[in-house]
Amino acid sequence: MPAPLPPPLQPLPWHREDTPGTETVAARLRAEGVEPYAWSNAPGDTYAVHEHPYTKLLICAAGSITFLVGPDAVAVELGPGEGFVLPPGTRHAANVGPHGCTCLEGHR
Repeated sequence: MPAPLPPPLQPLPWHREDTPGTETVAARLRAEGVEPYAWSNAPGDTYAVHEHPYTKLLICAAGSITFLVGPDAVAVELGPGEGFVLPPGTRHAANVGPHGCTCLEGHR
């Protein structure tokens, strides 16, 4: 992520020598104290604006996805190894990149 994350997102940096992939991303999320699960989407898939009652920890493992976060829909593009912590109640939407995506997330 070249630009700083907009509030209220917090970065979830990779800081690892290994290449991002589903197994290594799962290990990174477990180190944060959550049990991750994977999901994938096809190129161009979208998620409408929504929010969750829990904290979401998410890392992209493959491809790319752009999240539109907060009332101003600030774009946050994630590629392999990039992630964030999304506080509960934060409105967001998402657009999957041109090669699809696989992400892992866990909840607190």
